[in-house]
Amino acid sequence: MKKILFLLVFIMSCLSVFAQQISEKAVVLNVEEPVRVFQKNTFIDDLTINDFEVFENGKKQRIEAVYLVKKRSIERSEEKKRFAPDTVRNFYIFFELSEYSAKFGEAVYNFMNNVIDPGDLLTIVTPMKTYRLRGKALEVKSREEITEQLKGLMRRDILIGNSEYRNSIRELSAIARLMSATMNRDENLRFNVDLFASENGKENESFREQLVRYQEILSRLENLRKVDQGKLLDFAEYLKDREGQKYVFLFYQREYIPQIDPTILNQFLSFYQDSPDIQMNLSNLFDFYKRDPLIDIEQLKNVYADASVSIHFLFFTPVVQKSLGIVFQERSEDIYSTFSQMARSTGGFIDSSANPDFLFKKAIDSSRNYYLLYYSPNNYVSDGKFKNINVRVKNKDYRITHRVGYFAN
Repeated sequence: MKKILFLLVFIMSCLSVFAQQISEKAVVLNVEEPVRVFQKNTFIDDLTINDFEVFENGKKQRIEAVYLVKKRSIERSEEKKRFAPDTVRNFYIFFELSEYSAKFGEAVYNFMNNVIDPGDLLTIVTPMKTYRLRGKALEVKSREEITEQLKGLMRRDILIGNSEYRNSIRELSAIARLMSATMNRDENLRFNVDLFASENGKENESFREQLVRYQEILSRLENLRKVDQGKLLDFAEYLKDREGQKYVFLFYQREYIPQIDPTILNQFLSFYQDSPDIQMNLSNLFDFYKRDPLIDIEQLKNVYADASVSIHFLFFTPVVQKSLGIVFQERSEDIYSTFSQMARSTGGFIDSSANPDFLFKKAIDSSRNYYLLYYSPNNYVSDGKFKNINVRVKNKDYRITHRVGYFAN
């Protein structure tokens, strides 16, 4: 009796496992892939379902449908299987800036008057707050009123939100000029020392004190500009749950950090060769000038691709002021590398300019039209692994942008 009972339990458990395996294999996933095809900078809008090829992890997939979308309108469709594309547009505009320029106001004006339509969703993130345009805002207020309100909020938040960063840059410049003047014995250089330093009597500090303060401010700047990977991952998770098409426009200001001229630094090293503490502190400055990304870029690329969002990285280049005794060295290469790779992984736009309005227009133009491709992966298994997607156009040398894959969850 016990043997029969054991046999029945064993058979039932086997059937349960077998049924589970069948259930897993029977799972059907429809993958939606936004794709943009360009010849130089011109969007190609005459492609058919037979022109496209989709590969997942190197294996060719059967395309079930292709829709040509312009703004929010489905202009053309070819279906072997019917889908219901959601073309509602979610716009997220980030202003990671330390200085406000009227050109950003022009960019917002052109966006509000020439891009956004009733039914679109808009979120603007400044260094201080997040603002969301209410669904019926365009029915209640004129575009001009909304634009002026947004410009005022942006200007205030950028000036207040990053005041500590700007003050640190000014203080760093003053100390760098003072230290350079000390070594050069240059009266003209001393005369041009920033009033910020003169009014506070910092010229009377010893070289050791100036060097310590210089390092302290550099450390403060590093803390102010750190990228929080946790928050980036949380934002990707938030975006994944949003319906429709998602566009992130990230304005980031190229950073120039005032540094003691390397020639003068070497002079200091020679002059203070009998002072080990100063030698060490001076040598440490060179380490501050080297920077490696401290985040997992592959993880960020994959989670944003999985969220099916287009990230457009707009790198704003301000005018660099020249100053005696110091050099302004770009220190945003790690940020540029991180966000440009994230943008590429989502099929987004990347460019740099001193004109943010120009950048914004190019990004909008590059994302306005697209194809939505649908396919069901062959032998899909929900294993949690990242699946790489590659889209091609047969027999054509076009530039194609799309997200690089998704997690099979």
